[in-house]
Amino acid sequence: MADLSKYRNIGIFAHVDAGKTTSTERILKLTGKIHKTGEVHDGAATTDFMEQEAERGITIQSAATTCFWNDHRLNIIDTPGHVDFTVEVYRSLKVLDGGVGVFCGSGGVEPQSETNWRYANESEVSRLIFVNKLDRLGADFYRVVDQVKKVLGATPLVMTLPIGTEDDFVGVVDVLSQKAYIWDESGQPENYEVTDIPADMVDDAAAYREELIETALEQDDELLMAYMEGEEPTVEQIKECIKKGTHNLSFFPTYCGSAFKNKGIQLVLDAVVDYLPAPTEVPAQPLTDSETGEPTGEVATVSTEEPLRALAFKIMDDRFGALTFIRIYSGVMRKGDTILNSYTGKTERIGRMVEMHADDRTELDYAQAGDIIAVVGMKNVQTGHTLCDVKNPCTLEPMIFPEPVISIAVQPKDKGGNEKMGVAIGKMVAEDPSFVVETDQETGETILKGMGELHLDIKVDILKRTYGVELIVGQPQVAYRETITQAVEDSYTHKKQSGGSGQFGKIDYRIKPGEPNSGFKFESTVVGGNVPKEFFPAIEKGFEGMMEEGPLAGFPVLDVEVELYDGGFHAVDSSAIAFEIAAKGAFRQSMPKAGPQLLEPIMKVDVFTPEDNVGDVIGDLNRRRGMIKDQEAGATGVRIKGDVPLAEMFGYIGHLRTITSGRGQFSMEFSHYAACPANVAEEVIAAEKEKKANK
Repeated sequence: MADLSKYRNIGIFAHVDAGKTTSTERILKLTGKIHKTGEVHDGAATTDFMEQEAERGITIQSAATTCFWNDHRLNIIDTPGHVDFTVEVYRSLKVLDGGVGVFCGSGGVEPQSETNWRYANESEVSRLIFVNKLDRLGADFYRVVDQVKKVLGATPLVMTLPIGTEDDFVGVVDVLSQKAYIWDESGQPENYEVTDIPADMVDDAAAYREELIETALEQDDELLMAYMEGEEPTVEQIKECIKKGTHNLSFFPTYCGSAFKNKGIQLVLDAVVDYLPAPTEVPAQPLTDSETGEPTGEVATVSTEEPLRALAFKIMDDRFGALTFIRIYSGVMRKGDTILNSYTGKTERIGRMVEMHADDRTELDYAQAGDIIAVVGMKNVQTGHTLCDVKNPCTLEPMIFPEPVISIAVQPKDKGGNEKMGVAIGKMVAEDPSFVVETDQETGETILKGMGELHLDIKVDILKRTYGVELIVGQPQVAYRETITQAVEDSYTHKKQSGGSGQFGKIDYRIKPGEPNSGFKFESTVVGGNVPKEFFPAIEKGFEGMMEEGPLAGFPVLDVEVELYDGGFHAVDSSAIAFEIAAKGAFRQSMPKAGPQLLEPIMKVDVFTPEDNVGDVIGDLNRRRGMIKDQEAGATGVRIKGDVPLAEMFGYIGHLRTITSGRGQFSMEFSHYAACPANVAEEVIAAEKEKKANK
């Protein structure tokens, strides 16, 4: 059995273009896993193996790979940076024990880095920070360190300082050992020498060392007291304190370098081994009740002695069949074992198990607690399912995925494409839980729903290239919602008498607007048994079932509270179904009186623009009904943050590139629903009515 203290499960995450994939490539080269380094801009990076990734130079799905450094086994996941794929980052963080946040030396803490950082905080993942691209124009390590403090509200523990900047960047100073690492111009990572610190940096390096020691020793009161009295701790003691503080998220060891130029990566790898937690050093995953989803108080202890507990965190379809990526939390999994999927209650036999290296694989006979592996050909396993020992069923904490905000209608160009599209979409939905597919009951159209334009764009591209399905794509549609603005008190009686037993149900109720994001709430304050208790669930079901279609344009309704306060029943004719029908009729009768209102999704938009174009960009966002929240000047341009309705953001990237001569960038993510202005609401409602009339 392998020694778990020598395992590190880490993720590399950051903003688009900060250099995550390049950093991963360099790590693989350094650890001897690959012999020739692939470049992202040539479309040859090891972990970007999808055609769409190589072409666009971005990472779309997280790729897993394993390598070794200083006798330690590193399982590395390279995650995407683009906001439309944050679900990939989220699910990777779920199964990792530590991470490396990569920031661009000139771009600094960018919008997407904030989202990923927030996810990592929620998942309580220990992290190192690597400030990359210090050889680039406008790179400034100290400014990025400041942004980490201000924008992310985190404490960076500076471990290395850059020697030179931009074109003159030659190496780094290791603050702890007070030595300089200087690389030559060959671009080979192993060609460096360890020398004394350059004379002009000696004072800075000493000051940072003092700050490092003081921050680290806050983890150990005795050492801190001794240090205050002039007793210097040993390097081992300092390292122990850094490790402790990294594990409990007090601070984040911060390194610098240039992955592309192969400078500074060794020190990051050493830090992964020294400071990031082994699987046994992170809090064990809680187990939950499979019925209610509530924690049971038990945990999956990381040990090979325990029963098997593993989480399927990703499904991927490749040329060898379906791959299920699994993180094993406890126990051992062997080839040929029969395991239980606690979500479906079905058992499956483990056929082939493989260790992944991006697109290649090594066959395994067994895997154990702490491992991240893939199993080939599992039938009914979906993302977030727990796989466990048949005799010891359990459920690990599941994953929660965001709701899609944008949809498009698609249909195959030729008749024969329908079946092909169905099979392909089935596989794609299994792979990506934030991608939802529905069929419009009335028109029979297939509706694809996703997190943003790029997300759906890539899905259509995959359908076309990977599965050979040519599609006709409709206009993007916004996921509007409806709500109410006034409270209404009303009564409704459902009576039907036609030979035999009749139906009777009378309800007196109040409908009022709920708190934002509260969904649907139902309560009963009936006293004296005018409506018997056994009919309450039917009344609730009637109202809730109607929430799918609002009174204005048939969009789903949000945030409504219904209170049942009185009613009447008939000893013979009343039944659950009669009360359910009464509730449905009541909804239809009262909702139009309650000041119904159309809601639209508002996106948190973060635009980067050169200074010369700030006025144009802000003017344009205002025309798009945007609310500007903040703007801050950086070294290379200005970031403008605001809230803008999704309906106004279609095709924005093309427009932004036009006004900024191709230099602008932006990212957006769903923020909240807000009321539509009357003129917009009228247009949307009219368009929906026309659509229904034409069907």
